[in-house]
Amino acid sequence: MFLLEFPEVTKFFNDYPYVKIVIDAVLALFLISLVIYFCIKFKKALYLTILGAIMVVIFLASEICNFELSKQIYGIALGSYVVIVVVLLAPELRKFMEYHKSETGRSELVKSSTQATKEAIVDAVFNMSQAKVGALITIELHQSLEQYAERAIPLNSDITRELLEQIFIKDSPLHDGGVIIRGNKIICAAAYYTLTQDITLDKTVGSRHRAGIGLSEITDSLTIIVSEETGDVQVATGGFALPKYSKTELLDYIDEYLASN
Repeated sequence: MFLLEFPEVTKFFNDYPYVKIVIDAVLALFLISLVIYFCIKFKKALYLTILGAIMVVIFLASEICNFELSKQIYGIALGSYVVIVVVLLAPELRKFMEYHKSETGRSELVKSSTQATKEAIVDAVFNMSQAKVGALITIELHQSLEQYAERAIPLNSDITRELLEQIFIKDSPLHDGGVIIRGNKIICAAAYYTLTQDITLDKTVGSRHRAGIGLSEITDSLTIIVSEETGDVQVATGGFALPKYSKTELLDYIDEYLASN
């Protein structure tokens, strides 16, 4: 079909068959290298869309120039591209589904924590920070975190500094995962969140921090993270983690965030 529209191209490659073979092989190698590179480096929809567009363009060029090897390889690659995209985007698809689920469970009525509860949380956080006890504490806001709570260990306990510290002690069966707070109650412990896929984060950022940031990307919750290695305290909201250096600073941030939402 295309050859009738570009007779000069056909004539050129008939006159120089070795050029055709070389270009055909280079294009085939280019596809293989490009797929490997993108699979290792990127997993975002934008890059996969760009890759798909490049493959279509090269496939059409191969049709025009009658590059048999490239046509076969690119034809097979395009045929299986949808499956490849679904596999590579599985974390992002899961994140989208969880976001949709939390939006469906959105409530305008927020169970507010009392000042005593906030102070108990802050006291526990900095005691664990000083002792370098890792912790992940999430305060629920408008968007329900029930989908995480139902897979965790239910507690429904009043919040105290002592209870929070006991949960995250290393030998405790509840110390892995996060605690979810609704109002003045710890509704569950050992909750696991979807890790962020943000490729800009330093490779040294651990799973606890990635979990807190990942949850903040898809819900309006506030998550306090205590590093087990350094004792540093950070607060994850809106896809970012900000350091907090004192009890007063953390308490003020919690007050302002909950009031503004």
